[in-house]
Formats: sequence, C-alpha cells, structure tokens
Amino acid sequence: MEQRVNIEFCFKLGKTATETHGMLVKVYGVDAVSKNCVFEWFKRFRDGKEEVKDVPRSGRPPTSTTPDNIERVRRMLADDRL
Repeated sequence: MEQRVNIEFCFKLGKTATETHGMLVKVYGVDAVSKNCVFEWFKRFRDGKEEVKDVPRSGRPPTSTTPDNIERVRRMLADDRL
C-alpha cells in the first residue's frame, strides 16, 4: 500500500514510471514492487483511477496467517529442534 501511494505521488509530480521504479528500488531495495507493477499503476492513474486500495474480490479470504496458525507453526518448529 505504501509503495502504491508513493507511485501515485510520483505520477502526480510528472515522473515517468521508469524514474519512479528507480526511486522505489533506492528506498525499498529488493522489497520494491516490480517495474511491471509500476507501469500497471501508472496506467490506472492515467485512466483516471485514483484509488490505491485493493478492490474487494470474491473468493476465499486469506486465512493462513492467523495468530493461531502463526503460533502453531512456531511451536512445530521449536519441537522439531529437539
């Protein structure tokens, strides 16, 4: 989400998608979104879409990273060390 806001900011400043991606790489390193992703967001902004949040989608919500599951995995890893 943070990177999307930064992409929108650069778009409004008149930066190119390539320049924007370069700046994101300087700030986020390997965690920067892909160049293709930046180009996709630029296209959305050019098309007049200004919302940077994910639009709701149908389907099963992610459930694998619940606090319960995280704790269960931690316990399994700790038990495996013994």
